[in-house]
Amino acid sequence: MAIYSASVKSISRSGGRSATAAAAYRTGELVHDERTGQTFDYRRRGGVVGVSMHLPEGVSAMTIAELWNLAEGAERRKDSKVARELLVALPHELDAAQRQALAETIARGLVERYQVGAQVAVHLPDAEGDNRNHHAHILFTTRRLGPAGLGEKTRELDDIKRGPEEVQWIRAMVEGRTNAALEAAGHAERVDRRSLADQHAAALEA
Repeated sequence: MAIYSASVKSISRSGGRSATAAAAYRTGELVHDERTGQTFDYRRRGGVVGVSMHLPEGVSAMTIAELWNLAEGAERRKDSKVARELLVALPHELDAAQRQALAETIARGLVERYQVGAQVAVHLPDAEGDNRNHHAHILFTTRRLGPAGLGEKTRELDDIKRGPEEVQWIRAMVEGRTNAALEAAGHAERVDRRSLADQHAAALEA
């Protein structure tokens, strides 16, 4: 069975983090933060094999620096959440182009559901880790993005009740699109978002 992993985390100023720094590091690019005057330069970083930007319909194309400076500029609080990140495993059974396409279709799923801006960065496995651990970092805005810029917060992802339900929707979306990619590439392997314990229980019941 192919490896399944998908987790959603927040990037917050309360943790000393910024969307601009996170975007520069994930993409291996240089990003200047207009709010703080800091410049983050990760152009010498290796392991980044594909970067792409995904925006709602009607929104003009923008660079990495433009999107994340927009996100930083929209927030005033010292503890603001400035971005969210979906970290997702990409099956090693797929080739590089298929993994990139999968990461992009997952990002488009987020854009379509929440009307956010999303940036994809596909990474190779870490040198010291599992050599099957191809993965993508998908940063997306905490506000809806339209032709006029960033608007209301995506409150459904912060809500105590609905937030966990939305995370489960994201995890299910990742599972479905990953399995569709595996099937289209002619592989019999499939991913399963359930825990190993739940999979074992279901197998025993079956």
